[in-house]
Amino acid sequence: MGLGTVAVTGAAGTIGSVLRAALREESERLILLDRVPIRDAAANEEARIVDLRDPVAVEEALSGAGSVLHLGGLPDEAPLADLLEANVLGTHHVLEAARRLGIARVVLAGSNRVTGFHPVSRLTGAADPVRPDGLYGVSKAAVEALGRLYADKFGLSVVCLRIGSFEEAPTERRHLATWLSHRDAIGFARAALTAPSHIRFATVYAVSANSRRFWELPDPSTLGYTPLDDAETHAARIPGADLPLDPEGPQAGPYAEPEFTLRHINH
Repeated sequence: MGLGTVAVTGAAGTIGSVLRAALREESERLILLDRVPIRDAAANEEARIVDLRDPVAVEEALSGAGSVLHLGGLPDEAPLADLLEANVLGTHHVLEAARRLGIARVVLAGSNRVTGFHPVSRLTGAADPVRPDGLYGVSKAAVEALGRLYADKFGLSVVCLRIGSFEEAPTERRHLATWLSHRDAIGFARAALTAPSHIRFATVYAVSANSRRFWELPDPSTLGYTPLDDAETHAARIPGADLPLDPEGPQAGPYAEPEFTLRHINH
């Protein structure tokens, strides 16, 4: 099915660049939003410089979109004030603009890091409690909560993708569980944008079909995409791939270490 007009925030980022290259082939028009210039727009792409912290600019930029793929924000651990401003407030402005403009579907880029403290031995699903592994994970938990609020209170249709380790190929042992291939990322994004309109809110893990994965794949009745790739096909090239992970250790691996967050806390 055609995607119509899709607005993509964070379109110049690592994930945004890969997804827009695929989605523009199926879209009538892509509205590309980022804080930095995008100079390689195709004929059916319109690039706009927008700061997601500016609610008026966000609403103006999203005008005309039928759906939004919201990828913009800080992508990793940072001081909490920065994460709240970029990720939480920015998401609020996107959702509020979607409400005011009557946009049918908003897809939010969540993160597996909202559950990083669940143990490796647990196959974790979207219904399990959040256990953020850092301040970034906290901000993404808030992003999900905002999406749920706008679905429950204002009737928006919101799909939140808890994105795995987005890499062209897995390069470290943890990736054998957490890898999200480019092909599967495109598949998840397309499925989230085209999911049936009766889905008011859904949170799913966007992860490839890794034999060692920590997370449940989405129920096909919720999101009609089955991932195709398995990090195991790359295991022979990954150092330590044959060494088992501590079953009681956190799924987040090094992201769960105190030092990973302490360096971003101002005293």
